[in-house]
Amino acid sequence: MARTQKNKATAHHLGLLKARLAKLRRELITPKGGGGGGPGEGFDVAKTGDARIGFVGFPSVGKSTLLSNLAGVYSEVAAYEFTTLTTVPGVIRYKGAKIQLLDLPGIIEGAKDGKGRGRQVIAVARTCNLILIVLDVLKPLGHKKIIENELEGFGIRLNSKPPNIGYKKKDKGGINLTATCPQSELDAETVKSILAEYKIHNADVTLRSDATADDLIDVVEGNRVYIPCIYVLNKIDQISIEELDIIYKVPHCVPISAHHRWNFDDLLERIWDYLRLVRIYTKPKGQLPDYTSPVVLPDSRTTVEDFCMKIHKNLIKEFKYALVWGSSVKHNPQKVGKDHTLEDEDVIQIVKK
Repeated sequence: MARTQKNKATAHHLGLLKARLAKLRRELITPKGGGGGGPGEGFDVAKTGDARIGFVGFPSVGKSTLLSNLAGVYSEVAAYEFTTLTTVPGVIRYKGAKIQLLDLPGIIEGAKDGKGRGRQVIAVARTCNLILIVLDVLKPLGHKKIIENELEGFGIRLNSKPPNIGYKKKDKGGINLTATCPQSELDAETVKSILAEYKIHNADVTLRSDATADDLIDVVEGNRVYIPCIYVLNKIDQISIEELDIIYKVPHCVPISAHHRWNFDDLLERIWDYLRLVRIYTKPKGQLPDYTSPVVLPDSRTTVEDFCMKIHKNLIKEFKYALVWGSSVKHNPQKVGKDHTLEDEDVIQIVKK
């Protein structure tokens, strides 16, 4: 692919190669069959709290120090690489939400191919709501690229939205391509050849934005996860103020010093923004609202029904209506049904049948 020059005539050929590469990569990630392994050391940790954050980075960049100082959990710290061998969990409470932090072992180049137990590490990272890539300020920024490549090779897409492509398999009728806006890279021929690579010959494909061949492959593969990510630049106590000013201009980036606990509040504030959680306070009848322990929902699912399901699934059967105070309603209080969308820091009281 590197030797092929990119132009309109070769676009089709490059699309084919990309699809073939993605397919082979997937077979690498999920090995075919094979006997079950013996009872090994458990790597994943039970999910607790409202959100889960994974620390990813090279060995010895200060992931464990960061966890120890943020969550008060002791994760072994030493001056050699690979001190952390399995996942160490910790929990912090921030703005009433319980957030689980996972200190993952360091990953190295080639982790996605299984080097240094990299596959298990990245598999745990896939289940997080937010990834903190911890980098050492003194080391080159090339490390950021390497880690991104490892995660991308495992089907994790950082700080990006799922491509706006409709895709539906059919039994017959060939490939039906509709584009709602002009396409710079994909044409009917390329789409056909990419899908043929996956042995799909009948499907409806709708391109609602200017998409690339990689976007189409992501949609067809269907096993991609889209996770927000913050780059945490550690060890800023060892650089000058001028360098720090330059660092602040990098997007999605927070400079900290884990050892001296510098700039933790900025980091926590940024984490909260990226997690996009919504807090809902409950109010028993005839009492004041309980502002100490909110029910925390992800901002993609914030209807009254989701709120009921979070507390207990039987609650929705007895649900009559709810009274809501806050920014999501016109009147305070307002009677709402189960399809009403709640906003951050609303107060709710549920009335049963």
